[in-house]
Amino acid sequence: MSSSVPSVVVQTQARLDSLTKPPGSLGRLEEIVLRLAAIQQSDRPLTDRKAIYVFCGDHGVTAEGVSPFPSSVTVEMMRNFVAGGAAISVLCRIQAMEPVIVNAGAAEGSESIPNVLQRRIAPGTRNFAVEPAMTRDQAQAAIALGRQLAGDAASRFDLVGLGEMGIGNTTSAAALLSAFTGADPGLTAGAGTGLTPDRIRHKAAVIRRALALHQPDAGDALGVLAAVGGFEIAAMAGFLVQASRSRLAVVIDGFPCSAAALAARALAPTALDTAFFAHRSAETGHSLLLETLGASPLLDLGMRLGEGTGAALAMNVIDAAARLFAEMATFEQAQVSGRR
Repeated sequence: MSSSVPSVVVQTQARLDSLTKPPGSLGRLEEIVLRLAAIQQSDRPLTDRKAIYVFCGDHGVTAEGVSPFPSSVTVEMMRNFVAGGAAISVLCRIQAMEPVIVNAGAAEGSESIPNVLQRRIAPGTRNFAVEPAMTRDQAQAAIALGRQLAGDAASRFDLVGLGEMGIGNTTSAAALLSAFTGADPGLTAGAGTGLTPDRIRHKAAVIRRALALHQPDAGDALGVLAAVGGFEIAAMAGFLVQASRSRLAVVIDGFPCSAAALAARALAPTALDTAFFAHRSAETGHSLLLETLGASPLLDLGMRLGEGTGAALAMNVIDAAARLFAEMATFEQAQVSGRR
């Protein structure tokens, strides 16, 4: 490695090469370890303390018929999360991860759910097909919420996954992708929770109309979020901005979370310096979004559930990489002959 590579990475690479395996034979698992070492600035990176933050929010654009499910499902699923019956709840139990359910902007009734971190900015965004989803102050408040939570998380956890819940949020994610890249909504809008092809075309038309109405400026990240974003998406963007500054390793889930990453990078160019991308979602637009970010996800399982499920599975891979690095014997320890 060149002299410009941080010494902690050099030390980590040296240990990787000393383990009882051919050099580089663990493939991307070795890349993961080196990235973790650089993030944590330690040649023995840790993944013991893990959490999934599930940011929840409702979207006024559901009034346009962009989801086959009613908005009430957001609050119902929040109850399911804390009751332990959701997919992410199961994965958190299996992998000893702490679930943190954050109410960033869900509808009425969400504020009384126990064991939810109540940080609601408003009971859902407005319908961005007819007016901005949020005011700039509300968007800024959501970003600040995410930053505050990331700062707290950095003192408690080694590795955090981001997830989301919000009926209508794939519409917001597709609108954000189109706004930041100029891609037509026909390329960014997908099935979400199960739209038919006709309803997908309707969803794209709604986004197209909204972008024509608001004319968001891709150079004004806060303005784009306010126009067509969501409270949970803006909060995740803020979380990523602060996580990078606090050197907290974060695993980004699927399409809405990746849209938050796109917004975060627009807010702060270094926002993704401590981020891993979990998986390639089956949702239309996610591959384009990953390509835009230059991201190579760890998994491709055809998933599009959200909730942080892809992040949780990828965190298991990251944890395995760190454990292999820490617990494998070196050639010298195992008294195994090395390369000649």
